[in-house]
Amino acid sequence: MTTKTLLLLPGDGIGVETMAEVERVIAFFNKKSNKAKFETSSDLVGGAAYDKHGVAITDAAMAKADAADAVIFGAVGGPQWDAVPYEHRPEAGLLRLRKDMDLFANLRPAICYPALADASTLKREVVEGLDILILRELTGGTYFGEPKEIVTLESGEKRAVDTTVYTTREIDRLARVGFDLARKRRNKVHMAAKWNVMRTGVLWREVVTATHKAYAPDVQLEHILADNCAMQLIRNPKQFDVIVTDNLFGDVLSDEAAMMTGSLGMLPSASLGAPDSKTGKRKSLYEPVHGSAPDIAGKGLANPIATIASFAMALRYSLDMADAADMIDKAIANALAAGLRTGDIMQPGMTKVGTTDMGKAIVGQLENLVG
Repeated sequence: MTTKTLLLLPGDGIGVETMAEVERVIAFFNKKSNKAKFETSSDLVGGAAYDKHGVAITDAAMAKADAADAVIFGAVGGPQWDAVPYEHRPEAGLLRLRKDMDLFANLRPAICYPALADASTLKREVVEGLDILILRELTGGTYFGEPKEIVTLESGEKRAVDTTVYTTREIDRLARVGFDLARKRRNKVHMAAKWNVMRTGVLWREVVTATHKAYAPDVQLEHILADNCAMQLIRNPKQFDVIVTDNLFGDVLSDEAAMMTGSLGMLPSASLGAPDSKTGKRKSLYEPVHGSAPDIAGKGLANPIATIASFAMALRYSLDMADAADMIDKAIANALAAGLRTGDIMQPGMTKVGTTDMGKAIVGQLENLVG
């Protein structure tokens, strides 16, 4: 039996509540699994870290993240930290984790559970059976390019600049991850960019085409303009399998795809680094797509499914425990099929439950699956 090390970073707001349900699921596997045991540690991030340490994440917490087999992240932020210095805002903790660990590949699945097909704002026939994966480049592009500034001109007018920068290496390594993922799914990749008006888009198209030819000619590749991709996600989302795109477009497209499933509270994500040259191990961080939701924090109303599903992604992509990940996905689907709903996905005729009861119900379904 192997031991897997996990760093839990609950963060702020509902991150604390949903992480408690992940710990409930971890306890189940520690009790039932004969393949692996989980050794967990916790630390502060975001506003909680700023309140205690004056920074959004400490060097000591970063060292724990570097050493862990996987990091499970909750959420950060809230209005009480709106006035803190920009470099210490709660989100800076997450950005440091992504940048320092070089977590360049962000996996954002959009899955519509059968029981929630009617919870989407789109028609059932459009979203039922939806299972797509958006692969977003996470450490480059518009969010990190320099110069990034607001300056006052001689005229007194202000000018803001954000720079979009990409290199061949950054695009190539993301494309390879996309092709590898597609091989385990339906073997189809769309690359979304704006090569018609952006020079970075031209480079994305050139590099992904070359990588496809050299590395993955067995995978079907299609190029799509990012604005057309946004439209097609609403018109016919099931035409997609894996969408590979840059940091800015990936941010927008993945949120669009998330809402087709009924709620941001339902969706997990993974952020992966490059494989270690000696061990093959990737640094990794797993987090729900939703934010800290300060309006409902502390009230036991949050949906824990996205955070629990993020742990399932850690099992699948970092811990070599795909069977356990499948079991969690099935347990979530079964809890929903039994009519349980948190407030964000509540439907007529269903049973409304809070954070803790949903977590307990999912563990109960896990118990049923193992007999």
